[in-house]
Amino acid sequence: MATVLDSFGSKDNLQTAIGEVGLFRLDALAREGVGDPSRLPLSIKVLLEALLRNENGHEVTRDDVQTLARYNPAAPEAVEIPFSPARVILQDFTGVPAVVDLAALRSAMARMGGDPQRINPQIPVDLVIDHSVQVDFAGSSQALAQNAELEFQRNNERYAFLRWGQKAFDNFRVVPPASGIVHQVNLEYLASVVQKRDLNGAPVAFPDSLVGTDSHTTMINGLGVVGWGVGGIEAEAVMLGQPIFMLAPEVIGFKVSGRMPEGATATDLVLTVTQMLRARGVVGKFVEFYGDGLSSMTLPDRATLANMAPEYGATMGFFPVDGEVLRYMRATGRPDELVDLTERYCKEQGLFRTDGMPEPRFADSLELDLGTVVPSLAGPKRPQDRIALSEMKGTWARDFRAPVGPQGFGRTDDDAGKTAAATLSGGEQVDVTQGAVTIAAITSCTNTSNPSVLLAAGLVAKKAVAAGLKVPPYVKTSLAPGSKVVTDYLTRSGLLPALEQIGFHVVGYGCTTCIGNTGPLDPPLAAAIDDNDLVVAGVLSGNRNFEGRISPHVRANYLASPPLVVAYALAGTVDVDLTSEPLGAGADGQPVYLKEIWPTAEEIREGLGYAEDPETFRRLYGGIEQSNERWNAIPVAGEALYGWEDASTYIQEPPFFVDMTPEVQPITSIEGARVLVKVGDSTTTDHISPAGPIAKAAPAGLFLQEQGVEPRDFNSYGSRRGNDRVMTRGTFANIRLKNQLAPGTEGGWTTHHESGEVVSIYEASLRNAANKVPAIVLAGGDYGMGSSRDWAAKGTYLLGIRAVIARSFERIHRSNLVFMGVLPLQFADGQDADSLGLDGTETFSIALSDELKPRQSLTVEWTSEDGRQGSFEATCRIDTPVEIGYYRNGGILQTVLRGMM
Repeated sequence: MATVLDSFGSKDNLQTAIGEVGLFRLDALAREGVGDPSRLPLSIKVLLEALLRNENGHEVTRDDVQTLARYNPAAPEAVEIPFSPARVILQDFTGVPAVVDLAALRSAMARMGGDPQRINPQIPVDLVIDHSVQVDFAGSSQALAQNAELEFQRNNERYAFLRWGQKAFDNFRVVPPASGIVHQVNLEYLASVVQKRDLNGAPVAFPDSLVGTDSHTTMINGLGVVGWGVGGIEAEAVMLGQPIFMLAPEVIGFKVSGRMPEGATATDLVLTVTQMLRARGVVGKFVEFYGDGLSSMTLPDRATLANMAPEYGATMGFFPVDGEVLRYMRATGRPDELVDLTERYCKEQGLFRTDGMPEPRFADSLELDLGTVVPSLAGPKRPQDRIALSEMKGTWARDFRAPVGPQGFGRTDDDAGKTAAATLSGGEQVDVTQGAVTIAAITSCTNTSNPSVLLAAGLVAKKAVAAGLKVPPYVKTSLAPGSKVVTDYLTRSGLLPALEQIGFHVVGYGCTTCIGNTGPLDPPLAAAIDDNDLVVAGVLSGNRNFEGRISPHVRANYLASPPLVVAYALAGTVDVDLTSEPLGAGADGQPVYLKEIWPTAEEIREGLGYAEDPETFRRLYGGIEQSNERWNAIPVAGEALYGWEDASTYIQEPPFFVDMTPEVQPITSIEGARVLVKVGDSTTTDHISPAGPIAKAAPAGLFLQEQGVEPRDFNSYGSRRGNDRVMTRGTFANIRLKNQLAPGTEGGWTTHHESGEVVSIYEASLRNAANKVPAIVLAGGDYGMGSSRDWAAKGTYLLGIRAVIARSFERIHRSNLVFMGVLPLQFADGQDADSLGLDGTETFSIALSDELKPRQSLTVEWTSEDGRQGSFEATCRIDTPVEIGYYRNGGILQTVLRGMM
């Protein structure tokens, strides 16, 4: 930690079980007459402490501290504050390109005559390899070993690169494959709640905080840790010592009262809250949970709610530290000294929640009585579209016939009864109908971190086996635990064998179906679905169900609790009312109903003892960084500079810094731009930069085949994010993308403005580049919602797109565009491309100058192909002065590199 000024005299000492530690007292600000932090939202107090502790007169000034100390929760001013997180966490899909960029910065530093070893993480960085395992094999006891074998075969080159990074960079730790999902590993092991580091030779305590390159970094908010997802580009800047410059956030309070009713799960709760907060509109805001009802919520339930913050649109969903946090720390094997430090520090700083305490002041608040939560699902294409279990059958019938869009599929009554016959690879003859469940996956950090819902799934399976129920052979079943602790307690509780008996074998430890690593459906089944244009379903215990994400063959995907995943696997269809219709016939031929096999709260409580054993956590997490022998055996190069290889199809030096000059170029207008992509509302980062399979005929697939890669070895877009040549070709390549410039098509197609040909978006970008024509995107609302995917911005930039004009932007993607030097513009309220009569064939010019200001109104002029002209005003969504500097430099990393030079 750097030397601080402490101009408020806030440095003090605190006695703890580990001895005396320093702290920077928040109440010193009241003593100095600067502001009274006592009734601030607790999440804002954590940001304020970071400013107080890091005041150095440069990145953090006395004025910054005073500004936040005077924060008005009811109406916060739009002021910029610098926040320095304590650490950074990465997963491998987003972590590999981050490490690639660091390696590229070292190469650029060397070319410019600087010391490449100055490029080094300045704060602790953890990378958990969890996104690379795919469910190629399922439904057998060999699936885990078979998938792990394929994972290493496919990803050996990426893993060798990460092993190089582990050795080449300081403050960089890697948790190897088959350890668990990044957010669960963070929750159970990496997070300390309160940290202790040396400052000028003496220990200082402060709140743990972080940013991560995965949207669901917010799961750690359930443990009282401030943290959220950022793009990989922003995370790299934080690693290199740059604060995050952010506007002081508006905080929405969410009051919790009552207790969950019998039969409802944490998943049902989170789907309810997601629907409520999406309707309220919390994009870019903090949500802070409060109220005495929190005392009835377990920490895993809180983490489940915090995890879904990206789905309800918030920057984070924060739960303060309280007695439940301390209980969970002990249950997960944290040292007693750390628990003592956490309790003493948080109570001393006013960061500890208790029942009956004065409520913090918020900009607005919502309230939920937990007793009103009912069993639910969400889908078929968005996580905020909650469906009560009792309404599922009727909703399916409605959505099936609704026009194509966020919920509909545009089918007719004649389509409803369509059935396709298939002979599966195992020889079984099956009939597949509309709504058949072809994927049933217990997956994702959202729920695999929560023992209550996993034990419930095991109990449903155990009772189903006893009743003689079986899963139809066309259902691909899988269980991907978030950590090895899950397998341990399911085994010791006797529930894992029951799950295996109905096909839910462990397939891997990582983010599988939820990220799109679903693996293939049985080929004859996939062919029957495609040939007959069936709308079949997936049911998964995940947090994302966007179009094209889960499987190219499965159009309807529903989020559900793990026990409901098991139930729908047994039923084999979503066209059923599980509250009144049977799951199937038992061994005696009699109907078996869900209510007959649903576990009681007492049965679940009995199993929780297996899931909260401190010694199990210490045993399974002790030495985890060296726990994978195959990882340990990968040879490691020792050079400071990475040896780029032209032949590599996984790791390439990106072009961002190759021709970079030391001088900054002024901001200039965008002239003669043509629209490359025009899309409607809810275009996700999955649409812009898919993570799943690479199609043979797609530009990226054709490129890989030209490099000698067989289609069976394509792996996924997510695994190839270290290669810009693949990823640029994969931008806007989602098979469900509907580019309005190529009507009647799905996928990465556009109409080239000069020739009128329908070509791939990548091909059109090459033609634009050859003619020096800049490109733009026209979009609707919530543009860029979904994962914090830096390649959605990097690929946009490399396609020659210089501006995106949208009705609204999701928080992280807006930032990522700025960090790549792409201009985000927002239509005026009530306007969009359609209301302005723009069909995307126009030529656009955007007047810019080096005097550009944050959120400035800019004039966009257009000329139609028949010579008509017009203009409209749009807001520059470069939101802060620091972001103007990033844009002027061509990006945030260019800014950092020039600063170092």
